[in-house]
Amino acid sequence: MPELPEVETVCRGLAPVLEGGQIVRADVRRPDLRWPLPDRMAERLGGAGVLRLRRRSKYILADLSTRETLLIHLGMSGRMLISGTAPGQFHHPQAAPLKHDHVILHMASGAHVVFNDARRFGAMDLMATDTAADHWLLRDLGPEPFGNDFHEDHLIARLKGRATPIKAALLDQRIVAGLGNIYVNEVLHRAGIDPRRKAGRISAARLAALVPIIRTVLAEAIEAGGSSLRDHRQADGELGYFQHTFRVYDRAGQPCPAPGCNGTITRIVQSGRSSFWCPACQR
Repeated sequence: MPELPEVETVCRGLAPVLEGGQIVRADVRRPDLRWPLPDRMAERLGGAGVLRLRRRSKYILADLSTRETLLIHLGMSGRMLISGTAPGQFHHPQAAPLKHDHVILHMASGAHVVFNDARRFGAMDLMATDTAADHWLLRDLGPEPFGNDFHEDHLIARLKGRATPIKAALLDQRIVAGLGNIYVNEVLHRAGIDPRRKAGRISAARLAALVPIIRTVLAEAIEAGGSSLRDHRQADGELGYFQHTFRVYDRAGQPCPAPGCNGTITRIVQSGRSSFWCPACQR
């Protein structure tokens, strides 16, 4: 599942083509993805200008001139790819739609933005821009990791007294938005925290130290274009490269890379998800 860095990378790649542009025509080639697509989607998108492109957690949001916002969720295998041409950019030539090209946005610039999703776990929706924050997928999300509302006091207060393992707590989108399994593994290793530790039993100082570590790991991943393990592609079709710098994720049996540590990375399963950690230096 794409996490914050992958979605941010796609959003940044789409911005030069979508933001400030006009959707001349939308081809909606099936009635549903994970859920039914919105009524009259092609009609509502056709002719709309894209005023602003932004990310909220793992969702891409396009604010339109029609006072509606297009929500895009990539799901497990969804890709937003650019083809055709746009001023000052080079893209793959527009070819006949592929089997899993479900929605195609034809831009006035000549570019085409294609939502391709082989497994159809992705989603698209349209809602009024002024009430977008109340959408059922967005309303309960916690603060953004890079936002002013995510700070030491927030994290300490939300985790106080919680018996939940710290790994699960950081995956809770109500506490902090956008974090997923890959990056929580990496964050906890850098912080030296055992993923099994109860969140409420970790000192305030160690919880406070998580905030800058979370931001650093996510910033490095965004800079690398995200992590491409199976399906993730940037908007230009290129792979992300952060997987080449993983310290623990998917490295079971390998030496711990922490300076001075002689431990070995171990894999355990927590709530059905793989946790990779070093028993020697994560306490």
